[in-house]
Amino acid sequence: MDSIVVSGGGPLQGKVQISGAKNTCLKLMSAALLTDEPLTLTNVPRLSDIKTLSSLLESHGCEVVLLQDGRVMALSARKITNRKADYEIVRKLRASFNVLGPLLAREGEAIVSLPGGCAIGARKVDLHMHAMEKLGAKIELEGGYVHATAPNGLTGGVIDFPFVSVGATENALTAATLAKGTTVITNAAREPDTVDLAKCLVAMGAKISGAGTSQITIEGVDRLHGATHEVIVDRIELGTFMIAPALCGGEIELLGGRLDLIGAFVEKLDAAGVDVWETSGGLSVRRRADYISAVDVTTAPFPGYPTDLQAQFMALMCTANGKSVLEETIFENRFMHAPELVRMGANIEVEGGVARVTGVDRLKGAPVMATDLRASVSLILAGLAAEGETMVNRVYHLDRGYEQIEEKLGNLGAKIERVSGK
Repeated sequence: MDSIVVSGGGPLQGKVQISGAKNTCLKLMSAALLTDEPLTLTNVPRLSDIKTLSSLLESHGCEVVLLQDGRVMALSARKITNRKADYEIVRKLRASFNVLGPLLAREGEAIVSLPGGCAIGARKVDLHMHAMEKLGAKIELEGGYVHATAPNGLTGGVIDFPFVSVGATENALTAATLAKGTTVITNAAREPDTVDLAKCLVAMGAKISGAGTSQITIEGVDRLHGATHEVIVDRIELGTFMIAPALCGGEIELLGGRLDLIGAFVEKLDAAGVDVWETSGGLSVRRRADYISAVDVTTAPFPGYPTDLQAQFMALMCTANGKSVLEETIFENRFMHAPELVRMGANIEVEGGVARVTGVDRLKGAPVMATDLRASVSLILAGLAAEGETMVNRVYHLDRGYEQIEEKLGNLGAKIERVSGK
């Protein structure tokens, strides 16, 4: 397995292009199964997760073609040849479960493997199945697969989620576009990813209102058509790169960055002593003083503080002036990066869903192990500001969600390189 070696150095300077949003792109790709006409996506990130879902879509009969060095993806599901999403693919990528809604809506049947557990928690799919049942589908579990049937098509209904779920909202949204009648999703996810999916579906002929609010209304249509849609920038990659100069000093411009995507995160950066301002090309970031102030964070569904930026903020708090409390409310087991940061000299105490961080003067480089995607990048960020050399092992997680991160950070002046495993 590859490792990434980081040497703590000076401030970062320059510009970095923020890639298209991974989580958004995956759901947009699944939406291609809703129509027999081509769907073209632009600003596609070049990531291993994109390749994994491409393989799954191809197994259903969808043609996937990459253009312009992989930045443009053309998908054509002219005919669905297979209604089963196999375990061997779904187990690699939880977002694969979101082919359930499109397959069921278009074909009247979908057999999708349960995705299983995850390093950051169980992340059950009960709400996905609940949503399909509210649309008239019959759901059976057999041999680790969800078998959903609606031989006469789906019917609009009221889907009232007991708590916010991005994946379930998006699965319900795609399925409802072809259901007969009106569907109302209450307690719906408000994430930018969900809004972008709705925009793409509308471009394909869907009738959707309320995306970005807690109640989404869908008027079912008989069929959807092809479209071309640009994937929004990745707000998690954006936030990650904003942490870098906050830790190391310097000033960087994030091309394509948008404040509306990360408002709650920027508020915490401001409280910590980091300036963020809009530019003609995106956003610029720099630390106001030689130190960072300790700030408390509680993760929450959008527009709250994103769980996917919790690990990176913890890395920042490790050398902050004072004590901070980070509370994780979205996923269990999402503090697995904390022991690795402690190996680098951080002072962190974890109890359940709460981590208490007391800032230290300086982190020290050490060999550490990545446990999940966001934990991986938090260790790289910590290494940028640490004394000496940090080797981050098991970085295959990184390639799932960060495109050429060592090259991007290297162009900003970071001392970072990938080392191939034996």
